[in-house]
Amino acid sequence: MKTLKYIICATLAAFTLSSCVWDLNVTPIDPNADTADKVLVDEAAFEALLAGVYTGYATPGYYGKDGGPSLSGLDGGASQYIRGLYNLNELPTDECTNSWNDGTIKNFHWMNWTTDDGFIYSFYSRIYLQVAMANEFIREAKASSVEFANKEEFIAEARVLRALAYLHAIDNFGNGPFADETSIVGANPDGISRADLFVWLETELKDLIDNSVLAAPRGNGYARADKGVAKFLLAKLYLNAEVYTGTAKWQECADVLKDLMDDGYKLHTTSAGTYNAYQELFIADNQRCTDEIIFAVEQDGVNTTSYGATNYIIFGSTIGDNPTMDPDEIGITSGWSGLHVTPQFYDKFAANDARNLFHTEGQTKDIIDIGNNLNGYAFKKFLNRTSDGGYAKEKGSVDTDFPMMRYADVLLMAAECQARGASIDGLSAFNQVRARAGIPAVSSLSLDEIIDERGRELYQECWRRSDLVRFGLFTTGKYLWQWKGDVYEGRAVDEGRNVYPIPDSDLLANSKLVPFQHEYYK
Repeated sequence: MKTLKYIICATLAAFTLSSCVWDLNVTPIDPNADTADKVLVDEAAFEALLAGVYTGYATPGYYGKDGGPSLSGLDGGASQYIRGLYNLNELPTDECTNSWNDGTIKNFHWMNWTTDDGFIYSFYSRIYLQVAMANEFIREAKASSVEFANKEEFIAEARVLRALAYLHAIDNFGNGPFADETSIVGANPDGISRADLFVWLETELKDLIDNSVLAAPRGNGYARADKGVAKFLLAKLYLNAEVYTGTAKWQECADVLKDLMDDGYKLHTTSAGTYNAYQELFIADNQRCTDEIIFAVEQDGVNTTSYGATNYIIFGSTIGDNPTMDPDEIGITSGWSGLHVTPQFYDKFAANDARNLFHTEGQTKDIIDIGNNLNGYAFKKFLNRTSDGGYAKEKGSVDTDFPMMRYADVLLMAAECQARGASIDGLSAFNQVRARAGIPAVSSLSLDEIIDERGRELYQECWRRSDLVRFGLFTTGKYLWQWKGDVYEGRAVDEGRNVYPIPDSDLLANSKLVPFQHEYYK
């Protein structure tokens, strides 16, 4: 494993990006032209560079899933951003186990990871690569004498993408390094506390919403950062304010959500016929669902591919060892036999819930052996099939975009804010989500029902760890699931595991960093 060198000085790498995300028809910037004045000469060049910042969330590198990863020394598949986000935010929870003998992967569900865990290091590195790439774009765009109509909007988009990475940093790691476009290139960045990063993110997102030329919600097309995305990120920040700072901000969260609820988003409720409306959000042509999807990380199947993102979710959820689970039905070539749902989570679903998308035949419900591919029911939420029942472009790489932000989450956040005392109509919002799922409305809100509903609606979308932490259920003995704490019946673990450790190698490389709760890993 390489020692992480701060990627704040990623200038040369940044100038070799190309992408097919959000349908930009761009060509690679000449990798032999190694200075900004030779490369960033017109709008098309800046557009290609910005496309590379988006690509960082979608692929491990810039040359497809079989090309070299952008972080040397790390496995290109395992180090992809969404795959890392999934591993750290789904595998330790009641939702999901991974049966592979792949390094320390089982340690996440067992909740006994260490400070030198390679998967933690990989995702940590990805977060700060994204920050560095966004910083480099902003720095070069501001310094350039090249003027074009969309320049300020491009800069604002890069700021939103940077804020997204920092939101994952504050949620997963607490403290960490901090750099923006004004930081000295090549220098070790200063450390920042969780509370101070909260203030920076709040200020940055409010400025993007109130004062920037960032496009209105859906104003610049599908899978692009806009004010709707910035509002969603601010709402998430406020939703977890008590965890991050010790001070709750439920009304502030509710006020942002009210604004988002007036922006024209709605639940996707009309099905093309083959799959129900809910599942259409997670299939190969889910780019059709612009009514509900606020922001997605695109996967093209041909041009924007990886062994992470939805490729990991779909192939990993398909149990190739089970002859009753047909990969062709999923729209892929074979199953990787990895991801399984725990019985405690499966039991949250009524039989008639439209979100009850699991394969049970040939699988045991209980996970007696976490390494047995036939233990634990299988997920069938994400598919590589189209809404008309057809096949995607490829069966070896998926077309399904990862819907990172959805309007259903906005409605569920509103319900939680009301239940915690904020002034907002969260009850009707909550019942909208239940109505689409085909389950009865409720007459009042309870936190117990809200956390369960969030699980039913948002599983495999990388919010579960954060939700369980906020509800005081992640490490405590209040809620147990199979193999929590590395025992079959489940047990409480040290509360320090609510936050991941800054990797040892980074603490050694930069004395300015202060870990959030490192004493739990001694």
